[in-house]
Amino acid sequence: MTLTTPNLLPLLENLATQLQGELKFDTLTKTLYATDASVYREIPLAVAFPKSEADIKKLILFAKDNNTSLIPRTAGTSLSGQCVGNGIVVDVSRDFTKILEFDKEGKWVRVQPGVVRDELNLFLKPQGLFFSPITSTANRAMIGGMVGNNSSGTTSIVYGTTREKVIELKTLLSDGSEAIFGELNLDQFLEKCQLESLEGNVYRQIKEDLSNPENQNNIQEHFPKKSIHRRNTGYAVDYLLDSGLFTEDGLPFNFCKLLSGSEGTLAFTTEIKILLDPLPDPVEIVVGAHFVSIHESMKAAQVAMKHPATAVELMDKIILDCTKESLEYSKNRYFVEGDPMALLMIEFRGKTLEEAMQKGQALIADLKSAGLGYAYPVIGPELTKSAWALRSAGLGLLANIPGDRKAVACIEDTAVDILDLADYIEEFDEMMVGFNQKPVHYAHAGAGEIHLRPILDLKKQEDREEFYKISEATAKLVKKYKGSLSGEHGDGRVRAPFIPLMVGEENYQLFRKIKYTWDPDNIFNPGKIVDTAPMNTSLRYESDMLTPVQETLMDFTFEGGILRMAEKCNGSGDCRKLPSSGGTMCPSYQATRNEKDTTRGRANVLREFLTQDQKPNAFDHPEIKEALDLCLSCKGCTAECPSNVDMSTMKAEFLYQYQKTHGIPLRSKAFAYINALNTIGGKTPGIANFFLGNKLTGGLMKSFLGVAPKRNLPEISKLSLRNWYEKNYASLPGNAKEIKSVYLFIDEFTNYNDTKIGIAAIQLLKKLGYGVKVVKHEESGRSAMSKGLLEKAKKHAEANVRVFQDLVDGNTPLIGIEPSAILSFRDEYPRLVGKDLVEGAKKLKFHTLLIDEFIGREIVAGNINASSFTEEQQKIKFHGHCHQKALSAVSWSEKLLSLPKNYSVEVIPSGCCGMAGSFGYEKEHYEVSMQIGEMVLFPSVRQAEKDTLIAAPGTSCRHQISDGTGKKAKHPVEILWEAMR
Repeated sequence: MTLTTPNLLPLLENLATQLQGELKFDTLTKTLYATDASVYREIPLAVAFPKSEADIKKLILFAKDNNTSLIPRTAGTSLSGQCVGNGIVVDVSRDFTKILEFDKEGKWVRVQPGVVRDELNLFLKPQGLFFSPITSTANRAMIGGMVGNNSSGTTSIVYGTTREKVIELKTLLSDGSEAIFGELNLDQFLEKCQLESLEGNVYRQIKEDLSNPENQNNIQEHFPKKSIHRRNTGYAVDYLLDSGLFTEDGLPFNFCKLLSGSEGTLAFTTEIKILLDPLPDPVEIVVGAHFVSIHESMKAAQVAMKHPATAVELMDKIILDCTKESLEYSKNRYFVEGDPMALLMIEFRGKTLEEAMQKGQALIADLKSAGLGYAYPVIGPELTKSAWALRSAGLGLLANIPGDRKAVACIEDTAVDILDLADYIEEFDEMMVGFNQKPVHYAHAGAGEIHLRPILDLKKQEDREEFYKISEATAKLVKKYKGSLSGEHGDGRVRAPFIPLMVGEENYQLFRKIKYTWDPDNIFNPGKIVDTAPMNTSLRYESDMLTPVQETLMDFTFEGGILRMAEKCNGSGDCRKLPSSGGTMCPSYQATRNEKDTTRGRANVLREFLTQDQKPNAFDHPEIKEALDLCLSCKGCTAECPSNVDMSTMKAEFLYQYQKTHGIPLRSKAFAYINALNTIGGKTPGIANFFLGNKLTGGLMKSFLGVAPKRNLPEISKLSLRNWYEKNYASLPGNAKEIKSVYLFIDEFTNYNDTKIGIAAIQLLKKLGYGVKVVKHEESGRSAMSKGLLEKAKKHAEANVRVFQDLVDGNTPLIGIEPSAILSFRDEYPRLVGKDLVEGAKKLKFHTLLIDEFIGREIVAGNINASSFTEEQQKIKFHGHCHQKALSAVSWSEKLLSLPKNYSVEVIPSGCCGMAGSFGYEKEHYEVSMQIGEMVLFPSVRQAEKDTLIAAPGTSCRHQISDGTGKKAKHPVEILWEAMR
């Protein structure tokens, strides 16, 4: 353990005993908090998780007494390095999450800083109100971070920024005293100036300096144009100057204007009172205008702003091309026509669809009249969510650019007057040609803010120098247009060095005076906004660093090695979204709310330790093992992470490599060899099931293997599916005319544990007119993969590819019943097999289907219809398997279950069930497993009416539902088979 100040260790240990919350200073925790969504990295002294204001006060006094600092943090999605520092990171995202007070009549709410923006709006929606600033990170961004950054988002052209919404802030000042800041009239302000305290000092200082005509002139002359509502450079003294204290007919004075956007450098906020807006008109459409150049789209943005648009957002070709490669976001490209260089997404709202459409059509007519654009698809209300998902994924998708050159956040936050935007962007692009750059353009065109990113390799010294030069040149250009270098992402470490250039030396010195009046000992987030280090220091990588390439069993060639797979994570924090946001990623984080249990946290740990790579076994780090311990290998990140960081695959590889040094645990061997054990048990299933189900013998077995005592072990069927097929298939009734044949993959779970489901599937397919072929093949290897026994998994994968590569094609697909087993063909097999079989594995990938998907496609093709099924009424609640959600789609199961005329299906908006193969069986994971189930799945199942069927295609899911609710879930094909006439 290395501390910045070694003699602080006993003091930190003592402080930890005095807090209600936690204080951690172990290597793993400090690694997790060494970076945010920026390019910066600095190991903190410690990380605090306060539970109360008293805890925060103790932390302030500790920092003051021991010459260290506090770095406030919520979701850690800041792009400018605001959450990075060598002091104590104070994470309020875990415990400061309460909505404290709500006034519907007054249209305000008081919250703690760790309340998630979208969660707040779920609370407010029934009241017809919402908190209007919406960032692309809204499903994990927290109100405290939004205030610290003065967040804006896509609808700022209508609703303004966070600063306009903050009414009052309850804070702790740098001496530990409490101060509440809100609106003040002149008498109240002068009364504050009389206080003999730090609070009094800050009022006296601002009164003295903003009353000075020279300072007033400097602010008015050098600050960005007031027509730019996204102006976030430095401290917002221009807003204070506009108050009634200094400007005739100004608004009441409110220090919240200054604290909003101050990045936690002046005070520590503990409560926030914010103004709310009425919910927008309910009907939303988006005009997706296509352009042949960026310049043309900028001209079109000016036209759009003359219309009542609620958002005008840009995506350029670079980002649009990234979406093609994303499993999740490629689905959302349905409205893209041709190959546009730029696309504007322009939102209109109305009380009715007709009203919204009229607004959209009026804009389209104006664009056509001006000769701007070549396509104008209108995206209707039912599809706008997916269209906006394409736009909000922009930041993460940029990490998908192959290699070490990435789109770097440094000049991405510039804002200019909308009337200057086209000329500014044209001049900017010309300037970038001189740097041999073709930058990325996206985001808030209507607000005059285009997120611009150069493509750089910050592992190289020459690119680190370009990083600075491009930033400096951009700052000068923005200054020319009297724009703001920071529109919404803040100054942090990346833009603060250019503040003197942007606002002038006199204003910069005023900023310094403000900082050190509020914070004389520089304990609050030092090195941000003022007195910053050079912007190309303390980066994630050392200069001229050669990226270590670890030898792995699985193939990471496309990414450039497993380390580069981890490096794809740019910290956007999509993995911190909560269950109410939908999706699967990251189930363990949703249960624990620990950064360690996010895809981002795990990727950061892998990156940190694999970059060092000084051990004989680069993977031999207990910190990596701990970080990956609660990864359920759900595959959620494979689809939902915009950067496609595949943590499940990296975990399998890590376990394989780690176990080379530490050996394979007995329990892991038992789970990995479950098929062999079932084969043995299948010879005498009665005896095997007696021992598995008996309290004494079953309990001893669970105890010996470390299986949770409350778990029910799956029974072994009396007859294996393969044996049943061989004995019975030829005599099964079927259609006179066979539509087509399929090969059925008899996975290890269906073969021995869920044989009845397999029988139902075969009977159903044959009765519907499909020939079902079964050949000799190996088990899927799924269990071995999940436990890191990759050599065993590889053997099975190679054998299966050899068997099926010449049998399967588009007319005769390979189908499977258990999602995790059959979808291995699509996902891991091409990485797992030897080079001679890769092409065969890739071919199989496109002809392998989950049975739900196969039947769903046949329904769409008209080969299966409702006439074969009952007309009785039946309600069904359906829970999709994680791998199905990531690699296929739950809609196929929904289509299958909805086929009978009067069957109605409700898809439970659950993520992972929590069982995840063997994970939920393991003693130490049982509680987390059940917590995950309790988030959405279990309550939904319990609330189902008595006669409602519960459907789930995954064997683990069905066991979890049984253990968690006592209800039996059926596989969709069982339900469909039982529904046949």
